[in-house]
Amino acid sequence: MLKVNTNYQKLPGSYLFSTIGKKVAAYTKANPDRQVIRLGIGDVTQPIAPAIIAAMHRAVDEMGAAETFHGYAPDLGYEFLRNAIVEHDYKARGCQISADEIFVSDGAKCDSGNIQELFALDNRIAVTDPVYPVYVDSNVMAGRTGTYDEAAGTWSHVIYMPCTMENDFVPEFPKETPDVIYLCFPNNPTGTTITRDQLQAWVDYANKNGALIIYDAAYEAYISQEQVAHSIYECEGARTCAIELKSFSKNAGFTGVRLGYTVVPKELVYEGQSLNAMWARRHGTKYNGAPYIVQRAGEAVYSPEGKAQLKEQVAYYMKNASVIYQGLKESGYTVFGGVNAPYIWLKTPKDMTSWEFFDFLLEQANVVGTPGAGFGPSGEGYFRLTAFGSYENTVKALERIKAL
Repeated sequence: MLKVNTNYQKLPGSYLFSTIGKKVAAYTKANPDRQVIRLGIGDVTQPIAPAIIAAMHRAVDEMGAAETFHGYAPDLGYEFLRNAIVEHDYKARGCQISADEIFVSDGAKCDSGNIQELFALDNRIAVTDPVYPVYVDSNVMAGRTGTYDEAAGTWSHVIYMPCTMENDFVPEFPKETPDVIYLCFPNNPTGTTITRDQLQAWVDYANKNGALIIYDAAYEAYISQEQVAHSIYECEGARTCAIELKSFSKNAGFTGVRLGYTVVPKELVYEGQSLNAMWARRHGTKYNGAPYIVQRAGEAVYSPEGKAQLKEQVAYYMKNASVIYQGLKESGYTVFGGVNAPYIWLKTPKDMTSWEFFDFLLEQANVVGTPGAGFGPSGEGYFRLTAFGSYENTVKALERIKAL
């Protein structure tokens, strides 16, 4: 008889954004006359930039002719895209990364969930708290997290690094030594970040303790401050302790197009095994590559026209972030983020739990956000709003919130 993976049964409830989707669907069905403004999920709303659309059209035309048709993509991704990534994302920042250390995929979410397959089940993972749920849930599915304490909202085999207003949302080195450390900066969900010097300290810590950092840099395009690193490889020694995840979803609006990449330096060797070679083997076995058309679109991101157009798009979303941040502050909320990231993180008012505030905001203002508790125990009492809506809806949402 077939036996199922019982680790799935340990997962508490459904995926956070699925739960939110069901709540919003039920509300809109019961209140069809209400216009609900969604500032919850981090999905973009602006159309893909013209330079990228033009590149996709050219690639589509190529697929219609035998001489320029493309089938399966190379395992690591097309050389034209990997070379563009090396040149613009790394070489331009003084980082030594080669094309054969870059693995093109259909997004950072998939890679962040799949990368744990390289590690033994008895490894201890450490996560910032609050945390992007995929990091923890994928390790639960693998059987690496121990037992779940429903009251505390924690897993027995996971090391939590609380990030709250009391420590300026900067994780402290854990008392227990982890094997794998998940870091995301600029951070989802808090919208806060750390300086390059603070990131260097984490690189030094990982190298000293033989730990590996999984560094999610999905929001680096939104960094506005000089002292914040765009890549962990700006730090000395990062090639011997860090894997980096990057996404085209938020910087280029590819949430519906799907493209990302993971960097695995060749220096990452543990127990005589190269993680670069292991990830290449996993990639080649389980993945057939992002489509040629999409990879050509990714290449256009780095063109002069693409860069200029995406700079305007990022500025559009960060204008929304400023509207949310300033509007909430004027209304007396305690607010964080919104400077180096398109997320605003706020303290819930009047001692409301984060889910209570979710219901209050939905029912009284018809605005959807994300409860902080969905990101981990230290997220309780906080709430996330995104800047990815239209400017008009963002302004309207803030007017509704101010009127409460």
